[in-house]
Amino acid sequence: MPGLLLRVRTKMSLFAHRRTLDLLEGGYASVHHGRSHDFDDLRAYVPGDEVRDIDWKATARHGEPLVKRYIASRRRHLVLVVDTGRNMAATAAGGETKKDIAVMAAGALGYIAAQHGDVVSLVAGDESGTRAYPAGSTDAHLEMLLRRVDERVSLEAPRSDLHGVLSWVARGVRRRSMLLVVADDVVVDEALEKLLRRLRAQHEILWLTVGDADLMSRAGHARDLYDVQEASGLPAYLRENGALRVAFDASSERRVGDAERQLQALGISSQRLTAQSQVVPGLSALIEKHRRARR
Repeated sequence: MPGLLLRVRTKMSLFAHRRTLDLLEGGYASVHHGRSHDFDDLRAYVPGDEVRDIDWKATARHGEPLVKRYIASRRRHLVLVVDTGRNMAATAAGGETKKDIAVMAAGALGYIAAQHGDVVSLVAGDESGTRAYPAGSTDAHLEMLLRRVDERVSLEAPRSDLHGVLSWVARGVRRRSMLLVVADDVVVDEALEKLLRRLRAQHEILWLTVGDADLMSRAGHARDLYDVQEASGLPAYLRENGALRVAFDASSERRVGDAERQLQALGISSQRLTAQSQVVPGLSALIEKHRRARR
């Protein structure tokens, strides 16, 4: 079986232009405050880098802007917080499984964090409970984390329990960290809002939503759909109903918009993905939102 991390890296290159990858890497680096004074090497300038880091002599010799890269004085901690309930085994809006998109997103940011000398850990869970996996930065360690996500998510897994997973993080992750939450579409109710306020006081939070599949038929003959969370079906004749389609679209748009506005009000930057091809540009946009919000 090919390594999941290798698959993620291959798809990162396949789905994104070099400039997009540079923006993502530069954006990740610029999110963090502070640095050491230990010079490491030079790399190409990307938007988001500080002007004071430009090596003007090397720039003049090379013919394009180069910035100094520094060895981090202390490792930062990225925690991948992933919903591994059976919801994530469902089909996303783009036709792929939500699990594949979640693995791609977690692997992409985890790989970039490790390249910057940071450590990456995983907190994953469902209705049966939550488990934490230790921090590390090697390719082998990242591969292990991605395999744990891949193994836990299936149609036979317990139901999703994002509130339970986040409650574990609030109790169990003491060191200030950056959290990447990868989850299904969520309703931010009073209990979740209270929990997120507590987490936001402790950590920086990036939020990725893997969007639900379209439940209504848009063309041709529909087929029955199965709701993996509630273990119930949606008959084809309902999916073809025009009035229900209009109501469904309005409800979906309102629900997605409400969740984004509520997260933003809590100081949490969010992005919604529906396909693996959106992961790299989506992460880049998410980090840029987070960076701008901190100004």
